[in-house]
Amino acid sequence: QVQPVESGGGLVQAGGSLRLSCAASGRTFSSYAMGWFRQAPGKDREFVAAIGWNGDKTYYSDSVKGRFTISRDGAENTAYLQMNSLEPEDTAVYYCAAGRDTGSYFITKERGYEYWGQGTQVTVSS
Repeated sequence: QVQPVESGGGLVQAGGSLRLSCAASGRTFSSYAMGWFRQAPGKDREFVAAIGWNGDKTYYSDSVKGRFTISRDGAENTAYLQMNSLEPEDTAVYYCAAGRDTGSYFITKERGYEYWGQGTQVTVSS
């Protein structure tokens, strides 16, 4: 079992950067795909980025491609989301999730993940 815990959210001006961290407890972190999702006020939760269990493949939504980078550190049991060129539209609660045996189809979908963090707020001011 893996329990993700997010950190690194905050308030930033448009054009700025933030790095979110997702610390995942459990000895089997390296067996899990890791994903980031976000939910803005009044909107459904949406996929942002994901990385395969061994880090060889990454996936991004069109809205963040080229601005955000997902990575993972097996030694630290941590996944990261580097967010650059932030826009007010990126304002949301960001959730980290872990999924085992998550194939390429479900890795971009909520149902591909069994374990979810509590979320961290990211606010981008214009």
